[in-house]
Amino acid sequence: MARGCSLNQDLKLLVNNPKYSDIEILCKDEKKLYGCRAILAARSEVLDGLLYNGMKETYETQISFPTINSSGMEIILEYVYTGSVREESLTKDNTVEAFYAADYFQLPELQDFIMKVLKCTLEMNYLENYSPELLTKVSEKMPLTEDNIFLNLLVEAVAIIPLNDIEFGRLSITGLKYLLSITHEKEIPFATREYEVFRYSAILAAKQVSNNTYRILMERLPILEQIDNSITTVGNKIITDREKVAKELEPLVKFIDFRKIKVQILADFIEPLEIISDKIISNVYRFVALLNNLDLCDIRGKLTGYVWDETACGSKLVIEDNGKTVHALNSCGYQNVRAKIALENKGIFDWDVIIEKIAGNSCVGICVSENLNYETFAGYQSTGWVLSSNGYCYNSNTRLSYCPSFGSGTKITVHLDMNKRTCAFTVNGTKYPEVLAWNNLPSKLYPIVSLCYPSRFRIQFHQKN
Repeated sequence: MARGCSLNQDLKLLVNNPKYSDIEILCKDEKKLYGCRAILAARSEVLDGLLYNGMKETYETQISFPTINSSGMEIILEYVYTGSVREESLTKDNTVEAFYAADYFQLPELQDFIMKVLKCTLEMNYLENYSPELLTKVSEKMPLTEDNIFLNLLVEAVAIIPLNDIEFGRLSITGLKYLLSITHEKEIPFATREYEVFRYSAILAAKQVSNNTYRILMERLPILEQIDNSITTVGNKIITDREKVAKELEPLVKFIDFRKIKVQILADFIEPLEIISDKIISNVYRFVALLNNLDLCDIRGKLTGYVWDETACGSKLVIEDNGKTVHALNSCGYQNVRAKIALENKGIFDWDVIIEKIAGNSCVGICVSENLNYETFAGYQSTGWVLSSNGYCYNSNTRLSYCPSFGSGTKITVHLDMNKRTCAFTVNGTKYPEVLAWNNLPSKLYPIVSLCYPSRFRIQFHQKN
């Protein structure tokens, strides 16, 4: 394009171009960039104050920013010169630096744009979510403050990922501390049960000590599913560096609520490690003894995990929209997908399933994960309890009439009462009674849907009025 046709294109020619620059910009990583003093000052009051303050910076041909990397400064230059930034310019490697630089130079519109792009990116790339890496970078770059909107966005994104799904090395101890401190005793959706929070924290702390200590902790702290299914043997290797592990773990311990961990797990797996103080352990035992509260909810914040689990899904079902939506591919018969969250212990659990599109007698309900075939209709199996769009409830190939039929656009709320082991449904605002035949449900259940092509279902946490 010839010059003079587009102001935006012409100004892009000036970005980081030594030919049209009168000042060198020296960044934290010692990389030099180039700018025009007048343009920089006109676009940022901070830069105006630095470049035209009547002191030595006014006359020198170089200015240094010891806290800003060149990757962030390059985004600043693109925005300052052209008034915009291409979305593809923001990557996993420069997003944190760019936001920090935009904050430093007081460019709120650029900050808003970076937030918008990041939020969209995290939602669209659920299976390749790099929010743990970004939270690690933020923890190294920005102070921990509750009013940091960028930090809060990343915490919310990481909080809905089960910690067991985040490989060790992706989230630093400081990043984990930010996550746990902001979600501690807050009503923020969180996907990880408190024992798994401790387990991840302890193993991450051990990894900072040595690879051998890391391997020992991995053996001695099985995942919760292994404990619940009694398919694990506790390792008995001694942790010779337990004092070092305890020291690494110390910044995280105060943000772990040990009262939410089952007493038996505390006694069998955590106390023998000798990395948690006797005072904390004894306080938990005292709390349980005094209140006789053996069934305290074992997860912080609002229960989340109300997303579909790609590891427990029929072969012709596709999960999208950050794990919230599932749809059936062409030629798909009735297949199932369950949610990630396990519902157990005492309590009443409610969630919504929005039927965006439906075909046949697609269903909504609950299941156990053991012996469930995800390739065939859940209602014909002994491990599935579902409400069909024809108004019938199904379990073990037995059906009973429950409510009028429903179709696309319907909102189903599932009400699971684990105190009584019963289930009821609300269909488009009308609540129906508990399903009488389902009066002794198992102690551990998952949300499930069974659908065929071209059905499309969305799951969400139920917000009570």
